Amino acid sequence: MSAPVPAPHADPAPPTGPTDLVVFGGTGDLALRKLLPALFLCETEGGLGPEVRIIAVSRDGVDDADYRGKAASAVRESPSVLRAGAVSGALVRRFTDRLHHVSLDLDQPGGGWEHLAGLLGGDRDRVFYLAMPPMLFGRVCADLAARGLVTDRSRVVLEKPLGRDLASAQAINDEVGSVFPEERIFRIDHYLGKETVQNLLALRFANMFLEPVWNSRWVDHVQITAAETVGVGSRRDYYDRSGAMRDMVQNHLLQLLCLIAMEPPAGFDPDAVRDEKVKVLRALKPLSGPEALERTARGQYTAGTRSGRPVPGYAEEPGADGPSRTETFVALEASVANWRWAGVPFYLRTGKRMARRYSEIAVQFRDVPHPIFPGQAAAPNRLVIRLQPEETIHLHMLAKEPGAGGLRLRPAPLELSFADTFAVRSPDAYERLLMDVMAGDPTLFMRRDEVEAAWRWTDPVISAWQGTAPEPYAPGGTGPDGAHRLLARSGRAWLD
Repeated sequence: MSAPVPAPHADPAPPTGPTDLVVFGGTGDLALRKLLPALFLCETEGGLGPEVRIIAVSRDGVDDADYRGKAASAVRESPSVLRAGAVSGALVRRFTDRLHHVSLDLDQPGGGWEHLAGLLGGDRDRVFYLAMPPMLFGRVCADLAARGLVTDRSRVVLEKPLGRDLASAQAINDEVGSVFPEERIFRIDHYLGKETVQNLLALRFANMFLEPVWNSRWVDHVQITAAETVGVGSRRDYYDRSGAMRDMVQNHLLQLLCLIAMEPPAGFDPDAVRDEKVKVLRALKPLSGPEALERTARGQYTAGTRSGRPVPGYAEEPGADGPSRTETFVALEASVANWRWAGVPFYLRTGKRMARRYSEIAVQFRDVPHPIFPGQAAAPNRLVIRLQPEETIHLHMLAKEPGAGGLRLRPAPLELSFADTFAVRSPDAYERLLMDVMAGDPTLFMRRDEVEAAWRWTDPVISAWQGTAPEPYAPGGTGPDGAHRLLARSGRAWLD
């Protein structure tokens, strides 16, 4: 019997009002691979009202027809669109009819800005999405303001990474903040748009049974992992400027830590939620100097084989210019110094060329105080929240194995699969976030103090690594030995 086709959302977003979404970097990889497919899926769900226009801005000298052809190909080839089964000629045409392209070179004065200004008329919301290097954020915002294109109904979306340290992040925030007020700046982190991350908030704050055990008395430790099987590929130039710490830990993994460790907000409104996340970041025990080296591990993948095929090491990736001290793997132990979490280690780990691709949060509870069953295995309860590739929540517990002749226990999971339980399509992360920004809802976006608090904690760790080399690790494994020693010294192990 064939599997049922996933239904649309049970509660689709209301159609957006008159809005111009202006995507700077509209012919780039992010726009074609992520943003346009997500917007197309919003179209299929009826989330884009009839008066929504999408204006791509780039240096490419293409006209509207050429750009619509590019967009149609990007949509038809998108894995997220194909999974949704949403491709039809009529829908694609309806979507691409919304698209326009403006050729604009920031280094050349003249025509492009006038063309953009001519399109942005009328009483409409304006969303400026800056899918471009962060070093250009301030300049673009200043140019928009100088040409009178920023209204009191304009918003700006900033892609990560926001700077490469606290000082550069503050400089970007100052530049953008001189044009847009804080409430109209949307700093995007696509991890916060994942369906399971939203359900983490529901799991914690809509269900009473977890709250009494969500603290240091009952929780032994927390593991947060984001593993990828791919290498950096053609992104070697970008990665040499960032590394795994800036690319993944400073934003994605610290955001997940905040959602696990935050206190219940007074209500589900943007500032209440973000206030509690900032409190967690400020409560992180600083890591610097020798302690940072002791409580972190960093690695770089070497050449080897995966699935019987040779793969290059980081030093051999396209664009490589000899050896590098850039890390492609980070593991670290963080501590939240407050009453709820004092003494509970939070282990964060991310890496490329790992054995499998997955992102998950595992909350491991303490052992029972006194085992009463003969031969009872040491298998403490564990709550595992899987973000990708499948979206599930598992509660691992000990249960009696069926059969006569004695009582034998073995671990068994209670499983919630969102796909099986709800039989609706989970929205793509960018799909949800784009609809939120067009609706003006900043709940899932980072506030300035949140970004800067994350950099304030991260910078000393990066400084402590200066002059040290990452530990090599083979592709297709679980990372360098140092990551395993990090947990082994306290008698723990990664949940691989």
